[in-house]
Amino acid sequence: MNRIILRALIFITLLVPVAATGQSAAFKLGKNLDIQLNVLRELSYLYVDSVEADKMIIAAINAMLEGLDPYTVLIPEEDRENLELLTTGSYGGIGSIIKKTNEGIVITEVNEFSPAARAGIVAGDIILSIDGVSVEPLQVDECSAKMKGTPGTQVEFTIKTLREGLEKRVTITREKIHFPDVPYSGMITDTTGYIRISGFTIGGSKDVKRALLDLKKNPNLKRVILDLRGNGGGILDEAVDIVSLFVPRGTKVVSAIGRFRQADMIYYTREEPVDTLIPLVVLVNSSSASSSEIVAGALQDLDRATIAGTRTFGKGLVQSIRDVGFNYKIKLTTAKYYTPSGRCVQAIDYSQRNEDGSLGNIPDSLIKEFKTLKGRSVYDGGGVTPDVYIQPKTYSRPAMALIYGDVLQEYSVDYYKNNLSIATPSKFLLTDAEYEKFVVWASDKNFDHRTSSEVEYDKLIALAVREGLYTELKDDLTKLGEKIKPGKAEVLRKNKSEIKALLEEEISSRYYYQRGRVESMIRSDDQLHNALNIKLIE
Repeated sequence: MNRIILRALIFITLLVPVAATGQSAAFKLGKNLDIQLNVLRELSYLYVDSVEADKMIIAAINAMLEGLDPYTVLIPEEDRENLELLTTGSYGGIGSIIKKTNEGIVITEVNEFSPAARAGIVAGDIILSIDGVSVEPLQVDECSAKMKGTPGTQVEFTIKTLREGLEKRVTITREKIHFPDVPYSGMITDTTGYIRISGFTIGGSKDVKRALLDLKKNPNLKRVILDLRGNGGGILDEAVDIVSLFVPRGTKVVSAIGRFRQADMIYYTREEPVDTLIPLVVLVNSSSASSSEIVAGALQDLDRATIAGTRTFGKGLVQSIRDVGFNYKIKLTTAKYYTPSGRCVQAIDYSQRNEDGSLGNIPDSLIKEFKTLKGRSVYDGGGVTPDVYIQPKTYSRPAMALIYGDVLQEYSVDYYKNNLSIATPSKFLLTDAEYEKFVVWASDKNFDHRTSSEVEYDKLIALAVREGLYTELKDDLTKLGEKIKPGKAEVLRKNKSEIKALLEEEISSRYYYQRGRVESMIRSDDQLHNALNIKLIE
C-alpha cells in the first residue's frame, strides 16, 4: 500500500474519534474511516493478487462524489490544463484540434490568429512527427500532450500539407491560446445587433462589452440580441459583469446561499452600465446552463430583457474549487443561486431529463410563483422559462449522422483543398452542381443514412422475428421496406435544403474560422429570425 496514503488514513482515523466525543455524526465518520483503513490493510496483505491501493482509494472517492450531484468531482493533477481551460478559456499550445484517421493524425480545426494559423497550418494537414518523434504509434491524447506546453517554448512538426501533399518541417512557438467568449458579433439587420456568447471565462465580460460598444457605433442600432444558446456557463462573476452592462450600478443580480450563513453572498453590479435603455432579447435553449441562466434570469426578473427560445437547462448550483493536497483539487457544490426575484432555477430532479437533455414536465404542485420588478409572474421548478417560446429547428436523422460522423467536416476539407477562396460567409452558397458533387462523394462514405421511419421499420422486423411472425408477414414487410428504405443519394437529395446549409457552414469555417461558421449559421437560423419579430417586453 502507498505509505503516504496509509499514514494519512491512520492520522485521520486517530484524529476524528478524539474530536467526536458527544458528536454522533463525527463518531460515525471516524468509525467508517477506520473500517475503510482495515479493509484496505486486509486487501493489501492477504488478497490473492497484488492490490493497487492508491487506485482503489481514488475510485472510492469518485464513487462517493457521484452519489452527491453531477458537478462535484475530484480533479487529479494531470487534469490541471483542462481546469485552466474551464476557468480561463486558455491553455498553452499552438491553437489547433486533431483527430486520428486512417491517414494518421490530422488537423481538423485551427484557431484564428493562433500560432498554428500564422505558421500556415490548415485543417487537413497531416502530422507525421512531433519534435522528431513519429506520431504513428501515438494516440490523440498523447499527441495533444506533446503539442501543449509552456508559452514561449518551441515545438517542431513534420507536416504533410493538404494542398501540395509535400512534407515540410515547421517550428512553432507555443503561446497562451484563448478561446474568446464572443465568437461573433455584428449587425444582422439594419437595426438589430447580435452578440453570440459561448462561455463565461475570465475576462469574457470584457469581450461582450467590446462587442456592445462596437454595435453602438452604428447610429441605426435599435435593439440587441444576446445569444446564449448552447452556452453551458462558467464563472459567476463574469455573468454578473455582463448583466452590469445593461442595468444601473448597484443592482442586485444573484444570491448564492449555502449551508453556512457566513458563506452566503449577494452579488451586485459593480461597473457603470453601457446602455440601460436599448431593447434586449436573450435567446436561450435547453443547453443554456448555470451562468447563462444567471444572466437570463436576472435580466428577466429586472424586466430588462425579453427572454426567447426554450426553457433552459436548470443548473442553479454554484461550484467552488478547493485544494485537497498532493496536487489534487475538488470541484464541489457549495451553494444554490437565486435570481433577484428569489427563485432558484435548479431542476427539482436533475437526474430525470428528456433524451435531448431538456427538462421533463414538472408537476404544478412543485412550482412556485415569483414576481419580476414590474410585477410579472415568473416561476421556479427548473430552468428559466422564456417570455416568448420559439420552436427550435430540428434536423433529420441523416443530417445529424453526417455531422456526428464527421462527413461534412471531411468534405469541407476536400472542398478547401480544391478551392482557393470563397465568398464571405453571409454570401457563400453552394451551387446545385456543387451539391450534387457532394452527394456523389458522400454516397461512398460510411454513415447511418436511415430515416426515423426506417429505424422504426428495423425495430418492427426484429419484433416480428422475436414473436415468430416474420415468415407470415415477410411479403408485406418486404414491400413496406422497399417504400421507406431509400438509398444514400436519395436521402441526401431529399434533405438537400438542411444538409446544404450545414455544409455551407462547415466550408465557411475552413476559410473564415469559427466566426465564419457563426456568420453562415445566422442565415438559416429560424429561431433567431423568429426572434426578430417578437413583441418586446416594455
